[in-house]
Amino acid sequence: MASRFLARGLVLAGVLGLVACDRQPEGTASAPAAIPVTTTLVQPVAWSDTVQALGTAQARESVTLTAKVSEIVDQVHFESGQQVRAGEPLVTLRVDAQEAALGEAESTLAEADQQYRRLQGLAEQQLVARSTLDAQRALREVAAARVRQMKSDIRDRHVRAPFAGVLGIRQVSPGALLTPNSVIATLDDISRMYVDFQVPEAALSAMVPGARVTANTAAWPGRQFEGEVQTTDARIDPGTRAVTVRAAFDNPEALLRPGMLLDVHLYRPERQAIVVPEIAVVQVGRDSFVYRVGQDGKVEQATVRTGVRRDGRAEILEGLEAGDRIVVDGTGKLRPGVTVADAPRPGKPGDDARQAQDVPATPRD
Repeated sequence: MASRFLARGLVLAGVLGLVACDRQPEGTASAPAAIPVTTTLVQPVAWSDTVQALGTAQARESVTLTAKVSEIVDQVHFESGQQVRAGEPLVTLRVDAQEAALGEAESTLAEADQQYRRLQGLAEQQLVARSTLDAQRALREVAAARVRQMKSDIRDRHVRAPFAGVLGIRQVSPGALLTPNSVIATLDDISRMYVDFQVPEAALSAMVPGARVTANTAAWPGRQFEGEVQTTDARIDPGTRAVTVRAAFDNPEALLRPGMLLDVHLYRPERQAIVVPEIAVVQVGRDSFVYRVGQDGKVEQATVRTGVRRDGRAEILEGLEAGDRIVVDGTGKLRPGVTVADAPRPGKPGDDARQAQDVPATPRD
């Protein structure tokens, strides 16, 4: 009987306990825990965005050497890949017939000049008519013109370098018949190279002479070449709405060669801009937003308009101001109105209590 009264007492005590719990004053329930995230403080930084394009290298001066006349090659004065100076002889063609003709023309000129001088003296004494002297003067000028013509024919049979540069592979040998369509070799001045590339019409304002340009090529991995914009084409292609830009690169080591394909980066003038880590920008369809942290620790969606993205960073054109704190890492578990807190960072003692206030560093050029 005593045990029965004891059991009833325990049941009654449990019921009273449940009733007491149900009657707890409102507002005493614990608040939801803050979601741990990584944040950053938005500040203006020096920002220099780039225009990227593919370009083709060209020599400052480039020519395919040929001859003006058809003749047998007498001597070849160069080897493939040789560096030559301006005016240096490269190929000599046979000139025997032209030299003989020149000797004949010079003899004719000497005789015509002697006859003219004799008639000139007689004309001064009025022993010959003035018309006879004029006729002899014309004959002398014809003979002189013939001499100049033969000398020009001889010069045409001596092929010389029109400018200093490096020769390509030799295409002729002594004894070969050279015609105006025959290629002797190529000659390129590669001490300074041009790189032509196309950029969109919208980027035309940044194509100012002297703007910094860098280029990379698969032929030299890890090597970066420095240059500058030299000029912009006067016309925009109406089909592609692109304009051709020419950049100049010094090439003292002769690493760049004509015809090379280069990855070109043109740097616009540096300016102050709001730049955030790219992972902080959430893209939903065509809309972009970031989670901005308020003074009370709650987040809100801030719609932003982004500009250039580079090296894991995005330029914010609209939607954020200097001093705003945004969520960088952990955006996938957020919704407007939730409370966030900076997650502890592993590292030195005391880092757990320090908030993540990293300001984006200036992008590397």
